[in-house]
Amino acid sequence: MEHSYYRPIPTEHGRWQLAGGWVRFSQFEQLQRGAPPRIVDSAPDAVMAALTAPRAPVMGLAMERPQIMGIVNATPDSFSDGGAYDGLDHARRLIAKGAAIVDIGGESTRPGALEVASPDEIARIIPVIKGARGQAAISVDTRKADVARAAVAAGAGLVNDVSGLDHDPGMAAAVAQMGVALCIMHAQGVPETMQDNPSYGDVLLDVYDAIKLRIDCAMAAGIPRNRIVIDPGIGFGKSQAHNLAILRRISVYHGLGCAVLLGVSRKRFIGAIGGAERAADRAAGTLAVTLAGVAQGIQIHRVHDVADTRQGLALWRAVAGEGE
Repeated sequence: MEHSYYRPIPTEHGRWQLAGGWVRFSQFEQLQRGAPPRIVDSAPDAVMAALTAPRAPVMGLAMERPQIMGIVNATPDSFSDGGAYDGLDHARRLIAKGAAIVDIGGESTRPGALEVASPDEIARIIPVIKGARGQAAISVDTRKADVARAAVAAGAGLVNDVSGLDHDPGMAAAVAQMGVALCIMHAQGVPETMQDNPSYGDVLLDVYDAIKLRIDCAMAAGIPRNRIVIDPGIGFGKSQAHNLAILRRISVYHGLGCAVLLGVSRKRFIGAIGGAERAADRAAGTLAVTLAGVAQGIQIHRVHDVADTRQGLALWRAVAGEGE
């Protein structure tokens, strides 16, 4: 029999609390490859346990409410804002605007980007990490274990590996040894060529299985599940149709038992659908997709426009009656 996946369907007065957070659910979409979704009232015990267990804090930040991660590209060539600002000044501005986490990267992973040598990547990020240390939680956006070690020594508490442990075979052991959190992102291919012709059988479930394998690898290396965050990798080896298929049913990934990070900020599909050719003009579309993710219980939101996201979340909380 084909393996089943269970997506919790958010509803206002549901029987169960999703991942200890703000979303409740009473029913599931039972998903199988090659079959239409079915609405069901129950799921296996192991699935229920994964869906309802409260998520552990990440770098001391509670996962029972959405958290904003501000993007700091200490690079000359990122797709949205490469070379547009001083990294440390920008990190401090994002923190002042409400970022609970700053994600600092020294290597662009935009489509077509080339790899950066580790010494160059380290030189770009360490002054920013040291300057922002103590003002917010710090994540380092890197695929390389030696860069991760230098970043953690400087003050980072989360390693955000966009290759999902595929790039550097030493990454899992390094993160385990350092005792920090790890974000495992799904990407098909490498940045140089990932958007050439992305292909999946069933993108939602293929990404689920791929992330599950990487969680298993991380845990085998000594990283406990409660220190793992997952990211389905919107725009990384995925077409617009793939991105939308994931976003429509993104709550299925709570079944992996980890906090979920969503990174859609200013991405090309937002411009294509929303009619915003320039990346800097995609804040409104980004906020729309972010709030759709919040409605499905996604805990961490990686964005460029921190103030807009903070304002949107404040209005969402008010309208939803969160905290009353």
